[in-house]
Amino acid sequence: MLSDEVRYKLLKLLEPNPKLSQRQVARELGISLGKVNYCLKALAEKGWIKAGNFKNSENKIEYLYLLTPRGIEEKTRFTLQFLQVKMKEYDALKDEIDQIRDEAQRQARRRGAR
Repeated sequence: MLSDEVRYKLLKLLEPNPKLSQRQVARELGISLGKVNYCLKALAEKGWIKAGNFKNSENKIEYLYLLTPRGIEEKTRFTLQFLQVKMKEYDALKDEIDQIRDEAQRQARRRGAR
């Protein structure tokens, strides 16, 4: 299954770098080559990317992965969703840090009062 986070990262990576190979994409995203292949096929089936051979490429297995207008719209939507998730994670982490800091200060005061 293709998670929204993987879709977002893949679209974000491909938009400025349409000539990346699947192997390069796998390295950049830290996922397997097979997963990249699966994801690219899924995005192409949805009409979010178009894959085509380089016109002047001597190596005909090299592809160009271009975001379609629909792919750009989806990338924008995923960007907003991803931002909301990360902001919630940030807020939760900040709250946890504040709680730990408060507890550490309380413990330090107790030790100092002894």
